[in-house]
Amino acid sequence: MRPARATRLIFLLSGIGMASWAPMVPYAKARLGLDEATLGLVLLCMGFGAVMAMPLAGFLTHRYGNRDVIGVSALLVCVALPLLTMAPDAYWLGAALWFFGASLGVVDVAMNAHAVDVEKHAGKPMMSGFHGLFSVGGLVGSAGMAALLKAGMPLTSGALAVSGGLLAIVATQWRHFIVRLHDTDEKHSIFRLPSAAVLLLGFLCLVVFLAEGAMLDWSAVFLRYSRGFDPSLAGLGYAAFSIAMACGRLLGDRITARVGPVTIVRAGAFLAALGFFLATMLPWGPAALLGFVLVGMGASNIVPVLFSAAGRQPRTSPGIAIATVTSLGYAGMLAGPAAIGFVAQHSSLSAALAGVAVLLVVVSACASIARR
Repeated sequence: MRPARATRLIFLLSGIGMASWAPMVPYAKARLGLDEATLGLVLLCMGFGAVMAMPLAGFLTHRYGNRDVIGVSALLVCVALPLLTMAPDAYWLGAALWFFGASLGVVDVAMNAHAVDVEKHAGKPMMSGFHGLFSVGGLVGSAGMAALLKAGMPLTSGALAVSGGLLAIVATQWRHFIVRLHDTDEKHSIFRLPSAAVLLLGFLCLVVFLAEGAMLDWSAVFLRYSRGFDPSLAGLGYAAFSIAMACGRLLGDRITARVGPVTIVRAGAFLAALGFFLATMLPWGPAALLGFVLVGMGASNIVPVLFSAAGRQPRTSPGIAIATVTSLGYAGMLAGPAAIGFVAQHSSLSAALAGVAVLLVVVSACASIARR
């Protein structure tokens, strides 16, 4: 089915585009002479751009359909990536990152709304597989850009090469995207404020994204300073989490079709909470690594299932619902790691991560919302 293939490729594009920036960060820091504090503030611009653009993306997909919104915003991603290498100072880099994040944010909302339409047309779970391709794109983007730079390619040339590959995806797949699925719910959906059910789904996504952000920003710190890992090995925690999450998502559609979305959320959130408890309660390094694997396995399919549930809400535009859920999720990823640091400062990092586990238990208790 061509729309399904196009959806897989746009998820891959989004993952490649986002991850290609990661190997470029040290080059930007050195070229512009940024200290750590300034760099941290500049990097926040990307997240703020995404969160600010997502509500607009919901309106645009509702008004114009998914196809053109995906196509135009994906083209903007292709334009924005090389601009990150040309910024003459920190202010222009912040502006370029805001533009890059906003473009990715619109793609994120539109591609997930489109994925909901593809799922409805196919009549079977497909969202986890789409998100699995995003994870694969993240690995391809970071490794590919790093390989280009390692081979001696200039930074701007490397960014242009990646943008060229992404542009090829947009050019070949644009016509295969569905404008919108004309079923009964879509005909009667209107632009309105998000319902209580959508807001609850958004809160659950916020918690899961917070857990993912905790793994990204704090797992290596935890292994180094709480479990005594050598600095060169502290990154193993996030690697174990990422591999487990990617594998879980690639298998997720089959599992969801067999056990149902409610079980995915209930059991997955409980398993992720168990992983955090295992990592923080047992004072052994291998237990922490096993715990992080459980977090990746448990969390892998929760967000795809919640996005699908948001897209199925009656009398609500899928674009508006998914924009709300995605915005709240990204807010959790932005603010969550800082909140964990605040709690850790006043107690301990183990206690802060255990608090994330408690929130995941709440997600497990609210799993029935995924049935709607």
